Amino acid sequence: MRYQISGKQIDIGDALQTHVKEELGTAVAKYAERPTDAHIIFSKSANEFVCESIVHLSTGLTAQAKAHAHEIYSAFDKCCDKLEKQLRRYKRRLKDHHRERAQPVELSGASSYILATGDGGEDSEPESLQPVIVAEMETKIPSLSVGEAVMQMELAGAPVLVFHNEKNDGLNVVYRRDDGNIGWIDP
Repeated sequence: MRYQISGKQIDIGDALQTHVKEELGTAVAKYAERPTDAHIIFSKSANEFVCESIVHLSTGLTAQAKAHAHEIYSAFDKCCDKLEKQLRRYKRRLKDHHRERAQPVELSGASSYILATGDGGEDSEPESLQPVIVAEMETKIPSLSVGEAVMQMELAGAPVLVFHNEKNDGLNVVYRRDDGNIGWIDP
């Protein structure tokens, strides 16, 4: 597994990097067969250290966690525990589905845009109906089953996930509803 360990305005020493590689490697190896890479970012927020971790698996799934603590090592340990819990749930769900994915998830490219919001209040009228594009990025759309898409959305902590449905090869959306349930759009 490739590690990218960085700090936002914090110097990350060799001892911390070694600790992160050993602990995260052990936790991930326990529940995921083929992790590809991990990004760990340390920062400081007021008097607490913040640790954000993102682990990409070869199946196309992404697990991420964030934790705060007064000490940098305990912030990482809490974050690692959250990741381990997510991966344990993911592995349990895979066993419940009785289906092993033999091939990695296919990803297709798409464009993603960030649109500017209006400067005025709610009652102000826009000058034109054409939105102002602030940024344009490349994104990947995975080919998944509906169950895998829901699992990916929950692992990522995302409110919405767009995916190609493996069953009918159509573009589908799963999303978290206000009542806590999951919605699925299958056009």
